[in-house]
Amino acid sequence: MILVTGGAGFIGSNFVLDWLAATGEAVVNLDKLTYAGNVRNLAALEGDSRHTFVRGDIADRPLVEGLLADHRIRSVVHFAAESHVDRSIHGPADFVDTNIVGTFRLLEAVRSHWTALPAAEQQAFRFLHVSTDEVFGTLSPTDPPFAETNPYQPNSPYAASKAASDHLVRGHHHTYGVPVLTTNCSNNYGPWQFPEKLIPLVIANALAGKPLPIYGDGMQIRDWLYVGDHCAAIRRVLEAGRLGEVYCVGGASEKPNIEVVKTLCSILDAERPRSDGTSYATQITFVKDRPGHDRRYAIDARKIATELGWKPAETFETGLHRTVRWYLDHQDWVADVTSGGYRDWIAKHYG
Repeated sequence: MILVTGGAGFIGSNFVLDWLAATGEAVVNLDKLTYAGNVRNLAALEGDSRHTFVRGDIADRPLVEGLLADHRIRSVVHFAAESHVDRSIHGPADFVDTNIVGTFRLLEAVRSHWTALPAAEQQAFRFLHVSTDEVFGTLSPTDPPFAETNPYQPNSPYAASKAASDHLVRGHHHTYGVPVLTTNCSNNYGPWQFPEKLIPLVIANALAGKPLPIYGDGMQIRDWLYVGDHCAAIRRVLEAGRLGEVYCVGGASEKPNIEVVKTLCSILDAERPRSDGTSYATQITFVKDRPGHDRRYAIDARKIATELGWKPAETFETGLHRTVRWYLDHQDWVADVTSGGYRDWIAKHYG
C-alpha cells in the first residue's frame, strides 16, 4: 500500500478518493488535521478497509517510521504542507515548521525505511513530493511559462518554504539515493477546497451577499488546474516518472483573477440567481494588494505530456462549472468548515 501525507486536505483528499477509485490499492492517510484538514472530505470511505486514517504529524519521525514498517509502504505521496500565501505573510513560522522541518524529518524516516528494504523493494520504492509553481517566482506578460529548468526565485514565505522542501528532496536523492520524484503544479481548484482560496471564497461570499474581494487591479494571472486532472498527473508520475526528475503540471488555462471572478459570477447568475435580479458581479470589491504579490504564473507542461502522455482532461470552463455545481450541492460542507463545526466533530472522534 501507499502512504499519503496531508490526505485530508484539499488536493490530498481528492487524490485519496481518486487513487482508490482508479487503482484500488490501499492507502494509509496521515494528516495532522490543522485548520484546512477535514476528515469529512473522506466520508465516502467510512468503513472501507482500503483506507486507514491516522491523525499525526509528518515531523513525528517515530510515528512515520512505524507506519512505513507496519504497513509495508511501497511509496509515499507527500502533500502535507501549509499552503496559503496570505497566512504565510502573517505567520511564517508555521510554514517553516511544516514545509521545511516537517519535510526533512519525513525524508529521514523514509530514508531509514528505504535503506532497510530488500533490494527488489528498494528498487520499486518511490517518494513523490508535491510542490508548487510559486517556487519559480513571477513572470512578466511576455515571459515564457515556467519549465522544470527555471531558477528558483520565491517571493513569499510560503513559496520560500516550498522551495526549501524541494531542495531537501533533491538533496536526499543525490546524496543518499532516495528514489524521489517532484511535481510543481499550478493553481488547483475543485471540490473540498478550503474557502480561503479565491474560487471557493468567491462562491461562498457571493451566495452570502458579501463583497467579492479582488487584490489590486485584479490582473494577476494564474494557470488554473482542475484538481482531478492534477490527481491523474500524480498517478502517472508515480507510475512512470524518471527517478530524480521534476515534472511541471499545468492546466493550460492562464486567466487574470478578475476574469475568473467575473466568470464565476456569470455561472452563479445562471445557476443560483440573486433575488433582486442583478448580477453577483455587483459585489466585486477591489482591495489593497498583498505584499510581494506575484504578477503572473504559467506552466509549460510539455515534459509530462511528452514523456508520460498526460494532459488535462478539463478545460477551465468545464472544470469551473463542475466546481460551482459541487459547492452549490454541498452548502452543508461549506457551512461546517466556515463555522468550525467540523472541528467539534474532530475533537469528538479524535480527541
